[in-house]
Amino acid sequence: MTTSSTRHADPDENPYVEDPPTDFDPVDDLSEDEAAEQADLLRAAVREHDHRYYVEAAPLISDEAYDRLFARLRDLEDAFDLPTENSPTGQVGGEPLDALETVEHVAPMLSIDNATDAAAVREFDERVREGLADAAESGDLSGFGPDDLAYVCEPKFDGLSIEVVYEDGEYVRAATRGDGREGDDVTEQVRTIRSVPGRLRGDDHPDRLAVRGEAYMPRDAFETYNEALMERGEEPFANPRNAAAGTLRQLDPAVVAERPLDVFFFDVLAWEADDDGPERPARHRDALDAFESLGLRRNDRVAVVDSIEAAIDYRDEILAAREDLNYAVDGVVIKVDALAHRAALGTTSRAPRWAFAHKFPPRTATTTVEGVTVQVGRTGRLTPVAELDPVDVGGVTVSRATLHNPAEIEALGVNVGDRVRIYRAGDVIPYVPEVVEKRSEGTYAFPDACPVCGADVERDGPLAFCTGGLGCSAQLERAVEHWARRDALDVEGLGPERVEQLRETGLVESLPDLYDLTAAALAELEGWGETSAENLIAELDATRDPPLDDFLAGLGIPDVGATTARALAAHFGTLDALLDADEAALREVDDVGPEVAASIRTFLDREENRAAIDGLRERGVDPEPFETDAADGPTDALDGLTFVFTGSLSVPRSEAQTHVEAHGASATSSVSGNTDYLVAGESPGRSKRDDAAAEDVPVVDEAEFADLLEARGVDWPPEGDE
Repeated sequence: MTTSSTRHADPDENPYVEDPPTDFDPVDDLSEDEAAEQADLLRAAVREHDHRYYVEAAPLISDEAYDRLFARLRDLEDAFDLPTENSPTGQVGGEPLDALETVEHVAPMLSIDNATDAAAVREFDERVREGLADAAESGDLSGFGPDDLAYVCEPKFDGLSIEVVYEDGEYVRAATRGDGREGDDVTEQVRTIRSVPGRLRGDDHPDRLAVRGEAYMPRDAFETYNEALMERGEEPFANPRNAAAGTLRQLDPAVVAERPLDVFFFDVLAWEADDDGPERPARHRDALDAFESLGLRRNDRVAVVDSIEAAIDYRDEILAAREDLNYAVDGVVIKVDALAHRAALGTTSRAPRWAFAHKFPPRTATTTVEGVTVQVGRTGRLTPVAELDPVDVGGVTVSRATLHNPAEIEALGVNVGDRVRIYRAGDVIPYVPEVVEKRSEGTYAFPDACPVCGADVERDGPLAFCTGGLGCSAQLERAVEHWARRDALDVEGLGPERVEQLRETGLVESLPDLYDLTAAALAELEGWGETSAENLIAELDATRDPPLDDFLAGLGIPDVGATTARALAAHFGTLDALLDADEAALREVDDVGPEVAASIRTFLDREENRAAIDGLRERGVDPEPFETDAADGPTDALDGLTFVFTGSLSVPRSEAQTHVEAHGASATSSVSGNTDYLVAGESPGRSKRDDAAAEDVPVVDEAEFADLLEARGVDWPPEGDE
């Protein structure tokens, strides 16, 4: 039973723990002291709710109530500039990092000796008993009898080992294992993981605590995440371990926050406390109990045994339960329980003598390839999948396995009819590592045409891509999402789920179809209302006269991002001039070499892509000529200011951007801490306003914007002579 002394928040003292009120007075009605007091209560309550949900899996309140408490805390912190270090609101991700720094561990993070056969485990037990007997005989250990030895058995998680450090109960650092002495500093990345508390529970904790844990991606979340990657035509992670490792090494903590990572803590690296603080537990089992009271998530399948045979039995039990676990494991770890015994046994240069990993055997099987299916991702990438004679691999029936790409097929020499070995990497994605019996002639011939649209297939190194571009229905969702990106046409309200819905309902079967949408048709869809439908139509209408560079960036031309699109627009000035340019003319543009020029020309020459461009223009989406000359008037009146525009203005947003840029300002597509004003027209996007509130950026309507410009000697609206 959790007592109030080991909770983040006591329900008798904190009103936001049990049945919390969620109707709050306006933030502006609070004094600074009142806001700080309420924020302290909310932080403690949200920490408690996080622990109950992510660690104990026993939530106290509904998701809706939690969201309201969290939003209130964020509003208070923003409005009163309250400190947010280790606040639960910091778990959504901070600013991107330039690089991962290397840090030294508080204590070495050693590897563990391992084997798959039980004989090696029994030999480990013999070494432990002999070592402890020798230590007792030499006086290094105060007595030892055969019945004094106990082992703690734990699942061996297949994730990424990390060190997490707390000082005075506050989270201060996290690092990957690295070489065991030093690792990558992933403090900001790990901060976003909900099961890692920003503050330890209760008040009875060591002054400094360094713990070892395993960051992992739950198997169900991993499967969902990989499916999303493959739908986008991106390379899926081979296993949950790779997913966890790749995520934690992301330089943008916000990306980590969006991915479903979790952590189990399983060992103490350092425990430092003064005379009044708690002593380090003398047994490992007690340390794990301490983790629980401190709010550190531990695994619930840990067992304490008094013999090595019982430890081997434990390994067999975990192996049998492997398929039911929601995390990847590749064995079990057997640890000497008593710290005094561990100290007597010591360590080698690389591994402790008091721990051993009893690993599971690899998971493979042999079967026949009955066919090959080529899937088309949303980027046009083609992924071959082997259709197999169903076979049991580690208790799971496998009928399909990835062949990765054409180069992998060629390297394997695989074809339909061959006997192949199947390997289940990370318990999830089966793949073919080798052909064990060649029963066919030759190697599978990868198709020259896209199986969806019939367009030519092109190779890019080991990969293959459909060249159908905007005309390939398999790539439609990706094309629409790309068009709506902030660094393209910046259409708010066209996220992946809505794009998929529009495609599945048949409302959008090509990129130009976006501009045939009506608010009435959208409002009939599930999850839409009149306001959201009208907002999207307004967003789309605002892009009918886009800047040429935004239009080009939105088309998704291979190798043409926002920077190259702007260079192309500045060089050619108009869309027609670019459409008529040959490769030689394209190569005259800065940063456009022969390969990029060929890629652009190939894209523009394809009938499907040209039809999409023509369709957009027929619907009134015609990019404005790129203005390369500044205004005749003052060019520095707005110098140093940065504007972001949202919603519909009295002039196209592109014209507003050009106008302020002509007078020395910057116009960007997204709100950041460097933004000076968000200019909101009719039906403004919610996300930009939320970003403005989060960054404390003033929001002005068009009339206020005009007054602001007038005060600096700049006319509004533009006269059209710039």
